[in-house]
Amino acid sequence: MGFTERFESFGASPALIFPDREPISYRGLARRVAAQAASFGSEKRLVAVVAEPSEHAVIAYLAALHGGHAVALLPPCKPSVLDDFVADFSPDGVCRSVDGRFRCMMGSTNPDGGLHADLALLLGTSGSTGKSRYVRLSAGAVQANASSIASYLELEERDSAALILPFHYSYGLSVLNSHLIAGASLYFARKGASDAGFAREVRDAGCTNISGVPYSFEQMDRAGFLEHELPALRFMTVAGGRMPPDLATTFHRHLADRQKRFFMMYGQTEATARIAYVPPHRLEGNVGSIGIAIPGGSLRLVDDAGNSIEQPGQPGELVYGGPNIMMGYASQRCDLAKGAGIAELRTGDIATRDKNGFFTVIGRLKRMSKIAGLRLSHEAIEAALDEAGIAAAVVGDDDRILAVVTSEHADEQVLPVLMAATGLPRPHLEVERTQSLPRLASGKVDYASLHARLQALRPPPRAGVLAAFASAFYPRHVGVDDTFESLGGDSLLYVQLSLALERELGSVPPGWETMRIAELCRAGQQPGERQSVDSQLVLRAVATLMVVVHHASLWPIPGGAAILVMLVGYSLARFQRQRLFAGDVAGVLRPLALVLVPYLPIVAGFSLAQGEILWPSFLLIGNLGFVQPPHMMPYLYWFVEAYVQIMLVWAAMFGLPKLRAFAGSHPFAFGMILLAAATAAKFLVPLLWNIGGPQIFTLPDVFYLTALGWCVHFATSRQKRLTLIVVVTLLCPVLAWMGGNWLGSWVKFASVFGAVLVLINARRIALPSGLVQMVLPIAAASYHIYLFHRIVPEWLLPSPDLAVSQPVVTIAAVAIGLLSGLGAFALQQQLTRWLALQQARAGSLAFN
Repeated sequence: MGFTERFESFGASPALIFPDREPISYRGLARRVAAQAASFGSEKRLVAVVAEPSEHAVIAYLAALHGGHAVALLPPCKPSVLDDFVADFSPDGVCRSVDGRFRCMMGSTNPDGGLHADLALLLGTSGSTGKSRYVRLSAGAVQANASSIASYLELEERDSAALILPFHYSYGLSVLNSHLIAGASLYFARKGASDAGFAREVRDAGCTNISGVPYSFEQMDRAGFLEHELPALRFMTVAGGRMPPDLATTFHRHLADRQKRFFMMYGQTEATARIAYVPPHRLEGNVGSIGIAIPGGSLRLVDDAGNSIEQPGQPGELVYGGPNIMMGYASQRCDLAKGAGIAELRTGDIATRDKNGFFTVIGRLKRMSKIAGLRLSHEAIEAALDEAGIAAAVVGDDDRILAVVTSEHADEQVLPVLMAATGLPRPHLEVERTQSLPRLASGKVDYASLHARLQALRPPPRAGVLAAFASAFYPRHVGVDDTFESLGGDSLLYVQLSLALERELGSVPPGWETMRIAELCRAGQQPGERQSVDSQLVLRAVATLMVVVHHASLWPIPGGAAILVMLVGYSLARFQRQRLFAGDVAGVLRPLALVLVPYLPIVAGFSLAQGEILWPSFLLIGNLGFVQPPHMMPYLYWFVEAYVQIMLVWAAMFGLPKLRAFAGSHPFAFGMILLAAATAAKFLVPLLWNIGGPQIFTLPDVFYLTALGWCVHFATSRQKRLTLIVVVTLLCPVLAWMGGNWLGSWVKFASVFGAVLVLINARRIALPSGLVQMVLPIAAASYHIYLFHRIVPEWLLPSPDLAVSQPVVTIAAVAIGLLSGLGAFALQQQLTRWLALQQARAGSLAFN
């Protein structure tokens, strides 16, 4: 019995739910499906359904299954796909929107093309690369996969899925089928994963689960999805490509803390949809794995000869067996009469199996690429080019496809065919010309030689962008699939790499911190007259200049350090939130090593000069007032000590599960509560522990600024931004008044207020290219400038004097301070680059 025949048994339970509409019950769905199936006729037919997210398209699909027909699901908004399908397969009927109405137009049964009795469904392969190449699936495969998914997800009639995936896509269709087989409902969300109101919509709809591809979860994360409480939500699922481990861990722990589940899954259209999954209770420590076979299926590894591999850790091709595997492929009508020709599915993925039976995909077979979630056959691309009259051989990696053309065709002729055949945008595609293709002794095309051409099209990654990342994150291993966020970058590394990218690429792409290194490698562009620069970088450079000028003169501009402290909190929210929400204390504290490497030698130098070991400074507690200079470092270095203490406090806070859960669900509210508490501490602590003037350097006196920075990042809605602006507008004058009510205090908090407004209202600032060349180096070297800007001037130049105008001395002190810091930063960069290069060479030797 097919699952459509059980609809009536679920009675009045909701089946399909659309916003602002009465739900379609299972009883109503059964009636409409039966009526539509009757209109298709009793003789088996091929029905093409344009799978738009409407009740009519869903009912047309279900009716074709119910009537024993073969149905092809085609993407909406792509008329050329339908045209190609009609030309190649001559469907007996087409269901689509015409003049604003969804219609099923049936013709006479095609006398030239029989349909196999088992054939039920045609789906385009994920990233289908040849023209109209479809996967043939039997009714039994569709039923088996839906039952298996419903089983391991433990779907019940009370479940309701937020359907945000298109159902012509096998993953989206599997969500539809598995819920209908269990008598559960599907809510067709109006908003997408990237919309700020998405969480509110699915909460109000009472959805119990959400399924998406990795990019869906990245969009939800950026839109503040985890800030919302969804009481009805039971689980979430992800499939369709590799999910960044940090992001997977964040969602898993966020859900686990609320007794909800996160499923990571693996599948292929050739297996109807799902092949493997990681049981949620085993996900911790296995986020890079595809897990185990779904119920009713089996996984094994085979070597080049097809022999099974039993030894754990030994790589081989992943092979899947189960009732849900395809009957075969089809590229024309006559293929639809064929029966099942596949006993097992050779996935084309190279994987390993660990001692616990968990499988991990580590690569793909040579003539396959997987780019932007699309699985691309090089042979199929060659076939598409050949059909267009273009003679070419195709190679690729997981970043680009290269067509080496031997016919007389211009790029303008080749690229449109490549884009149509692959579904990829221009940056992923390369075209080269040659008189003749390189051949092996056997006469076959020498694809290894062509692959070398692909690698030679652009300088080796380690010579450019990848080298910059390897240097910044030394000694960690860095690969082309990593991103700044997945590597756990912090604010100091952000500005450092912004400078490196500006030098490598000509300008810094917006949102580069979330882009894969492979994507950055092809993002180069020539700088124009103006460039858009992250406002955080501009503020960091301005704040650093304020600090240097303030210390080199008697000008009352003490706001620079306060802005830098605020940026600590802002950067924690922006770059470390996933590690904080996941409770990854070690990952949060890892950047402290970069802070201490240049600082501790300075402490050692001062200790030698003073003739005593400056223990308070070595222990990073000199700012707490236990001793005074010369028995500790000059007060100038309070910032380093306070920074370390700030990081320890934040890490300790997020080590508390309940606090972490609240902050992960309501990061802005958490920040506002913390801001209130930290501001109160600023005023109350001196009543219990007052050390006089040095009080302004202590942790309680400055910690509120980090809470403010956190709030700025999470002020993601208009209401939150207005709330924060009102709070800061009231708070800054109070702080200025309580801070002595003198000019410097008002300048300081006016600067903080201005910085908050900039970060809230202008995340990027357009600057002339020449100014960018000044801002980025200062921002990148800001920490080193802070450390070194007074060492040489204190030694060579007189101190500022109110009685004497010293413009030359001031200018010299500022210039020397900046150059000292820039030089120290450049020296450290050279050292880390050298160490990273030695590491790369050692790895290469070990590999060889």
